Amino acid sequence: MTAPPFVLTGFADEIASDLETQLDVLQSLDVSYLDLRSVWGRNVLDLEPDELSTIERELAARDMAVSAIGSPIGKIDITDPFDPHLNRFETALNRAARFDADYVRLFSYWMPDDEPPSEYRAEVMRRMQRKTELAADAGVTLLHENEKDIYGETPGRVRDLVTTVDSPRLRTVFDPANYLEVGVEPFPDALVQTVESVEYLHVKDAVHGERGAIRPAGEGDGRIPETLAALAARGFTGFASLEPHLADANEKGGFSGPEAFECAAHALQDCLDDVDVRYR
Repeated sequence: MTAPPFVLTGFADEIASDLETQLDVLQSLDVSYLDLRSVWGRNVLDLEPDELSTIERELAARDMAVSAIGSPIGKIDITDPFDPHLNRFETALNRAARFDADYVRLFSYWMPDDEPPSEYRAEVMRRMQRKTELAADAGVTLLHENEKDIYGETPGRVRDLVTTVDSPRLRTVFDPANYLEVGVEPFPDALVQTVESVEYLHVKDAVHGERGAIRPAGEGDGRIPETLAALAARGFTGFASLEPHLADANEKGGFSGPEAFECAAHALQDCLDDVDVRYR
């Protein structure tokens, strides 16, 4: 029997700030991976060596692993200096190596409100190209997330980014809710335009055209069951990551709490079951 198309993972800091609660809840849901974004209220890029060692020990003791480093790289203004941010990006690559993670999640810079993104396209591409080169040297794959208000917030610009950089080390996260919040239909419109680069899913649903109206999978306008079925039929294999944002969403991430996170996990599992797609 072939392996299931989807491996479940999740942003554990949406559960709680402390590591023990994060891992307890994931294990209770039979989820053995996590997107490592923050622990004890601080991003993984800012943790001290002893804190990183604690995480390593706990993961090994529970036979759990990191699916991706949930970095904030690229969540700065495109007009901000690049070199200090590039140094921080190198820390993200080091964290990926330390936790044996294949992926680092990142973004493509906040765009000025009063100017068209096309004015900054060349600088976005220059920065993303350089980071992709460093990632290739490190053996890490970068995952660009279609976040709101960045260059790559729309499927057309996501495709532009990936085809321009043109490297197997730059792939994309498909986040249906983020597309919905900027008025884009994730399925089939955004998926058709970006599917060739999609290597990871962030699972949260939303109401079309409304910012902050986040829902569990299948309870919004994201057509998540159809998306899962289409990817499985296409031969997709990879991570489906729970990022529910059911209690709070902000520039640094989001929060749900243990009960809401469990609700989001069961909603995703129901979507997969409804379209008869296997997962583990």
